Amino acid sequence: MTFRISRPAALTSLALAMAACYAHAEPTDTIVVTATRTPQPLANVISDTVTISAEQISESGAGSIVDLLQRQRGIEIARNGGAGTASSVYIRGANSNQSLVLVDGVRIASSTTGAANWSAIPLTAIDHIEVVYGPLSSLYGADAIGGVIQIFTKKGKGAPSVTAFAGYGSDKTREADATLSGATGGEHSFSYAISAGKEKSDSFSATRPGASNYNADRDGYDKENASGQFGLQIAPGYEAGALFLHSKLESQYDNGASAYDVRSKASLDTAAVYGKAKFLPNVDTLVQYAESRDKGQNWSNATASGYSRIDTRQTDITLQNDIRIGEDVLQVLYDHRKEEVSTNGSNDLNRDRSTNSWAASYNARRGANLLNAAIRRDNSVYGSKNTGSVGYGYDLTSQLRATASYGTSFRAPTYNELYYPGYGNAANKPEQGKNAEIGIRWDDGVNALSASYYHNKLTDMLVSVTPCPYTSVPKSSCVYNVNKALLEGVTIAGATKLAGINLTASIDLQDPKDETTGNRLQRRSKKHGNVSVDYSIGALTAGAELTFSGDRFDDAANKNRLGGYGLVNLYATYAISRDWSALVRWNNIGDKQYDLARNYATPGSKLFAGIRYGYK
Repeated sequence: MTFRISRPAALTSLALAMAACYAHAEPTDTIVVTATRTPQPLANVISDTVTISAEQISESGAGSIVDLLQRQRGIEIARNGGAGTASSVYIRGANSNQSLVLVDGVRIASSTTGAANWSAIPLTAIDHIEVVYGPLSSLYGADAIGGVIQIFTKKGKGAPSVTAFAGYGSDKTREADATLSGATGGEHSFSYAISAGKEKSDSFSATRPGASNYNADRDGYDKENASGQFGLQIAPGYEAGALFLHSKLESQYDNGASAYDVRSKASLDTAAVYGKAKFLPNVDTLVQYAESRDKGQNWSNATASGYSRIDTRQTDITLQNDIRIGEDVLQVLYDHRKEEVSTNGSNDLNRDRSTNSWAASYNARRGANLLNAAIRRDNSVYGSKNTGSVGYGYDLTSQLRATASYGTSFRAPTYNELYYPGYGNAANKPEQGKNAEIGIRWDDGVNALSASYYHNKLTDMLVSVTPCPYTSVPKSSCVYNVNKALLEGVTIAGATKLAGINLTASIDLQDPKDETTGNRLQRRSKKHGNVSVDYSIGALTAGAELTFSGDRFDDAANKNRLGGYGLVNLYATYAISRDWSALVRWNNIGDKQYDLARNYATPGSKLFAGIRYGYK
């Protein structure tokens, strides 16, 4: 074992988790979808899973989904400035393009970079989020190495409901959203949810003085979004529906001292139509056609060459059968995905590729024993990849469970890594991962404690090298499969409730390492964590949060160090009446200056206040 944690550090971490509180307990009846691609109680899930509820999101006062995810265990972030700038999310030390992101089951990512455009995802459109840690390629195919984050937009149910929110904060940050939702009920119930929102901020300069691209101007952003979900109960066991999400982001960034308005425009669109049928009493069938689009435009200077455009379109056809065998579930899946890229640059990138996949999984419970197993085969231009996983859980008592799992995964080469002129190589292969982990969880409904150890070994890592080994051009760079990496770590989380005070805490001790060079992976720390506390008295709830991280390196050579940091946030909510509530949030109360990326600025002390209306 190459991962080393000193005994004092481990005991300190365990004590922190055990002393930590239970501010947002997972209800025992919580239903999750992502871990197995089918709804099931969280209590029956073997994979380490976190849910972020609508209530938690509304109380968070987070400026973006990236800020919200940073407060979860096992997740680190990097960002080139404010909330409208380019961002990365790392799950268990995996690269941003080594984790899969779904919106209502629809895959989103740029086919040229392989990563989701986090800045374009509207927080105001989100109902809840599920985060599943560890490889899930045997269920979802490419890119699910570090984990899967699934975002769920708002869905209608019950009597007609109207909710609305408006807020204002530092840097002239303005936010507003509204949702109308409900269901007609009856034999042919029609459910609906329609949401719209807008965020706008003057923000701050994305870069710091001394950076080669520094400009003292503010780099603001303007984001608009709309989403909807519609479902019709045709007959018992038969349903048809449609859903969509549209988000448009206009943001500024720095490219030197020029007065030119350096800016970018991005749009994210997802849409799906689906049908559900119960042809047999024990068989549930899902057929879905889905489409996602990631469009990006940049104006880096006033010349014609300063304009660039890259569009990604993905279409997906899924046929899924869940076959119940007693209390067990056998799932059989076929998936066809087509990716298309269009740019105003090199024609080498203007092409499409298709992936055809077959998968099967089995989930069983026998008394105190839980078991799941899955296999999948993906066929595409980069070849065929077989992945598999197996997990086992044992309930030592009604409150204590031990788990163990093993899974393989892969990341498909991006269009840039395959086809970009003078850089890509069409012979590049997928990156591969092999993960083993063990865990233990204790939950008595008031107190909770969990610990997980994971060992994820990656091979055929695609890295940029100079000089390029397969070209005669001197000093040229290219990308090819050469490196190995190890993502190894321990995650400890705890929660409790003491005298009406809710406490939660988590800490990650990890060693994300490039085994070829021995260096730590770029922008990854060896320790990071969160602590939160809140207390309610009458209509008032007040809380505090601490987010902390150790040092990181901004480059693969580990020459440019980013110092560790700790941020303290305060917030309060007040229920004015049954339908009205107010929120006040003070982030980074110490006005801490810290770095998420070298020479890029981060938010200082910021205030935000808002009022929410909800009619049910």
